[in-house]
Amino acid sequence: MPTPTLAEVARHAGVTPATVSNVLRGRGRVGEATRERVLAAIAALGYRPHLPARALAEGRAPTMALMVPSIANPFYPEFALAVENALRNTGQFLIICNTDGDPVTGRAYLEQIAGTLSEGVLVTNANLDFDDLRRTESRGAPVVLCMWERPLEPPGLPCVAVDFRLAGELAARHLIELGHWRVGAIVGSKATGIHAARYEGFLDAMRAAGLDGAAAPTIFTPDTTQGGYAAARELLGRHPDLTALFTTNDLPALGAMQAAADLGFDVPRQLSVVGITDIQLASESRPALSTVAVPTAEAAGLAVKLLRELIAQTGRAAKERKAPREATVCVTSAPRLVVRASTARAPTA
Repeated sequence: MPTPTLAEVARHAGVTPATVSNVLRGRGRVGEATRERVLAAIAALGYRPHLPARALAEGRAPTMALMVPSIANPFYPEFALAVENALRNTGQFLIICNTDGDPVTGRAYLEQIAGTLSEGVLVTNANLDFDDLRRTESRGAPVVLCMWERPLEPPGLPCVAVDFRLAGELAARHLIELGHWRVGAIVGSKATGIHAARYEGFLDAMRAAGLDGAAAPTIFTPDTTQGGYAAARELLGRHPDLTALFTTNDLPALGAMQAAADLGFDVPRQLSVVGITDIQLASESRPALSTVAVPTAEAAGLAVKLLRELIAQTGRAAKERKAPREATVCVTSAPRLVVRASTARAPTA
């Protein structure tokens, strides 16, 4: 059976092809009755838009790309879902590119997708070279960095920033207010890596409380459950007097709680553990993880909005031969502490 065309849908609904196109894209002024008639015709005929043909006809791809470092990390599917929800009413689709943290893989995605299959690129912590991203912009495919961790230090590229230094401070302050002063730190990156701002927030809170945060036992480890597990075993083996663990992300925190259980520590009676991000697993673990929630859905919505604005600006600038505007920085609302069952007052003995 031949695939129905847009013109056939229009005849079936008794409207023009332009009206069908407007309904599909969520554009133009279409009355509710007409819209329902078009949607009924689409369903009756089984019409599916031909995306390559649409891209050729419009001179633009109907998709955005999202670059992530690891689709196995639960945060990134959650962020991708939030991006998809933000795109849902725009008539665009989402392509997810998993780089495995490899800049060569990321560069290949940028060269093959940006500007052809995708008219714009959202980038999370995918370990991509900024020069590669600027070259992508120069080819007419705008780029937006998502979840940038230092709002006061713009990267020179359009970005949506979250104050992760404050997130680290809130997590550490929570432990200090519970009476913990023998605190170990598990950082899910290198010392100068993507979690550095979170660790700096921890040090800020320790100094503010009159504690020497720099002397706190600290391990830098991969941002995984396994990394947190190994780091916690090492910290608790060397420093069994620790009463709390600060971790820069939820996955290492969950691994740390597993290690504590295997070593015979009761969480939270003997050992408190706090994370950052508030992925879904944080509330589903036992004990449920105390963490600092970051505004993931808000960041995704701002990133999509900013990218769409940049795409429109790029089109106008190309027509008018104008230089693009200075890189925009959007800052989300502040992170917030979520207290659950993995933290309690420090033991007195």
